[in-house]
Amino acid sequence: MTQRENTDTPQGLAFAITAYVLWGFLPLYMKALAHIPAAEIVAHRVIWSVPVAGILLIVLRRTSDLRAALKSPRTLAMGGVTAALISLNWGIYVWAITTERALDAALGYYMNPLFSVALGAILLRERLSRAQLVAIAIAALAVLIIAIDAGSLPWAAIGMMLTWGFYAFFKKSLPVGPNQGFMLEVLILLVPALGYVGYLAANGAGHFATTSYDTSMLIGCGLVTAVPLIVYANGAKLLRLSTIGILQYIAPTMIFVIAVLVFDEPFDRARMIAFPLIWLALVIYSTSMIRQMRARRR
Repeated sequence: MTQRENTDTPQGLAFAITAYVLWGFLPLYMKALAHIPAAEIVAHRVIWSVPVAGILLIVLRRTSDLRAALKSPRTLAMGGVTAALISLNWGIYVWAITTERALDAALGYYMNPLFSVALGAILLRERLSRAQLVAIAIAALAVLIIAIDAGSLPWAAIGMMLTWGFYAFFKKSLPVGPNQGFMLEVLILLVPALGYVGYLAANGAGHFATTSYDTSMLIGCGLVTAVPLIVYANGAKLLRLSTIGILQYIAPTMIFVIAVLVFDEPFDRARMIAFPLIWLALVIYSTSMIRQMRARRR
C-alpha cells in the first residue's frame, strides 16, 4: 500500500469533517424551503450545481475527462443510472425534511453502511463476519420496532437507504473521477430539471423569480448541494477507509439532534428503543471493520 492509503492526513480530515458538518446543517436550509414542493427544490439543486461543478473542473483542468465520458455510451449509461438514483435520494431527503420526518432521514443515513455491507454480500458474494451479521440483525430489529409502533414501515428512511446504497454501489463502476462523475450526473439531469422548472413557470406554479428570498434560496441549492460533495470527494482520497467509516456518522447525528431539539419532532418510545439499537449496531460494525483493516495491514 502507498503512504496515502495507510495514513490520515490533516488536509483529508479537514475536508471530510467539513463536508459532514455541512451535510449535518443541510436540514436547516431545506426546512427554510418547506413551502416549496420537494420536486422543484431537487430540480434547482441540479440546475445550480452545474455551474459550481463546471467551474471546479475548469480550475482543476479536468474537462478533458468529462468530454471523454460524454463520448462513451457505456459511461453515459452508467451515469444515467447513478444520476437517477441520486435524484431519487435527494427527493426523498428533501421531502422528509420539509414534512417533519427529519428523524427518518437520520435513520436512513445511519442504516446506509450496514445496507452497503449486506448489498456486497448479496450482489458480490462477499463473506460477512459474525459481527457484521449481528449488526445487520440489530438494525433490522430497530426498523421492525418502529414499523410495529407506527403501523407501517419508515418508508423515507428505507428509501434513502436503498437509493444511496445502490448509488454508492454503481458509482464504483463509473470510470471517471468523483468531481467529473458528479458533473456528468448533473448534466444528465439538467434537461429534465430545466424542463420541469419551465413547465412550472409556464403554469404559474413555480417559485423561482417570484420573490427575492425564494430566488436566492433556490440558487443557493447549487452551492449547498455541490460544495459538500466536492469537498468530501477530495477529502476521501487523503484518508483511510476506517476513518471515513467513523466520520460518516457525524451528519446523521447532527440531523438527529436538529430534528429533536430544533424541529421538535416527536421522539416517542419506539424511537427511544430503536435509535440506541441502531447506534449499538454501528458500534459493532465499526469495531469489526477497524479490526479487519488492521489485520489486513499486518
